[in-house]
Amino acid sequence: MPEQSTDLRETVRRRYAAAAVKVAEGSTVCCGPEPVETDENFGSALYAADERDTLPAEALAASLGCGNPTAVAELREGDRVLDLGSGGGIDVLLSARRIGRTGKAYGLDMTEEMLSLALANAAKAGAANVEFLKGTIEAVPLPANTIDVVISNCVINLSTDKAAVFTETFRVLKPGGRLGVSDVVADDSLTPEQRAERGDHAGCVAGALSFSEYREGLAAAGFTDVEITPTHGVADGMHSAIVRATKPTAAATAEAAEPADACCGVNACCTPAGTSTDPAATVTDAKAASGCGCRS
Repeated sequence: MPEQSTDLRETVRRRYAAAAVKVAEGSTVCCGPEPVETDENFGSALYAADERDTLPAEALAASLGCGNPTAVAELREGDRVLDLGSGGGIDVLLSARRIGRTGKAYGLDMTEEMLSLALANAAKAGAANVEFLKGTIEAVPLPANTIDVVISNCVINLSTDKAAVFTETFRVLKPGGRLGVSDVVADDSLTPEQRAERGDHAGCVAGALSFSEYREGLAAAGFTDVEITPTHGVADGMHSAIVRATKPTAAATAEAAEPADACCGVNACCTPAGTSTDPAATVTDAKAASGCGCRS
């Protein structure tokens, strides 16, 4: 990864780690956790009151998104859902309620502090059908063709390799699977330099794609039925938007030829019989490189 991209990722990681620590420390005061400071365009106020009432205060306090993807993702009973950049777990917990006991909601985050907060929130909510994974949204540690719905709340704009995010999202979705995310999107007339003038990268502005760039990126990854609907402004020429897309039912991907028990670059990945799909790598190396959840 280029040095600039690495620096940007570390800046993002530090900001959200600090946010998680602030919420965790605030949970010890008498009146509940102190919310992370946001303006009216971001945070838990974008969720309906009846949804907020069902969640731990810490999940609300850590909310930094620009929308409510669970309200637009058409979640169904029994769905397997993946939240990219799950933070304190607000969207994972809301998804878990919608999909019921037969469904499964995964949260993926690269920040240890946010993952710890999310696990604590899941325990407080009594959510048994959730799992939080450590990793990046550019390299999702889940097998291909296993997820029904991918959601995300103002996180894709933070990635320094959005093409990889779209490719990974397409890979993990089942044929016919849906993408339903909230994200910041820029007017096509704004150059990257002009976007940077309106806010920094970690603040979800400078790294935003334009409407046309978003559509082209999703189409290049294989998505169809791409819809981008702005909901409210977050800066001059910058919008919170709902992004929807579909993985075609007949999608022919390289992963489709992968053995059914393969994941994380390993065949039979969670069994003693596991072998690396790359002859040049050991099983341990393959699992470590992919961030696989089962290393033994």
